[in-house]
Amino acid sequence: MEIINKKARYDYFIESELEAGIVLTGTEIKSVRKGSVDLKDTYVRIKNKEAYVINMYIAKYEEGNIFNHDERRERKLLLHKKEIAKIEEKMKKEGYTLIPIRVYMKKNIAKVSIGICRGKKNYDKREAIKERDLKILESRR
Repeated sequence: MEIINKKARYDYFIESELEAGIVLTGTEIKSVRKGSVDLKDTYVRIKNKEAYVINMYIAKYEEGNIFNHDERRERKLLLHKKEIAKIEEKMKKEGYTLIPIRVYMKKNIAKVSIGICRGKKNYDKREAIKERDLKILESRR
């Protein structure tokens, strides 16, 4: 099971990627295993030397009870303090953004791949569309 943020590669230049664990409740992990996750408009923010993923949608678990989770709550990411310090420095100094690229399971543990990204301008996006269309045309020949 792997959920990919398709808009991330279209809207951003991804400079590097990090793998992070994510803190989930019981019903959230069941929904992630089912694949009920959406990464649209999701980003990562660093608060008090801790990383949080904001606006990630994890659907409510149908078989859940009254203790079901909030669908768009902030979820803590599990990163080392040195990694967070490096990322925070890059974000302040060079103007990078943290975007979740994909969510996947690794040995029954939910992981998030975070991209350290720089935003694309409209002309960069048009160039990406042009390259994609040329690739499609070449594959049809």
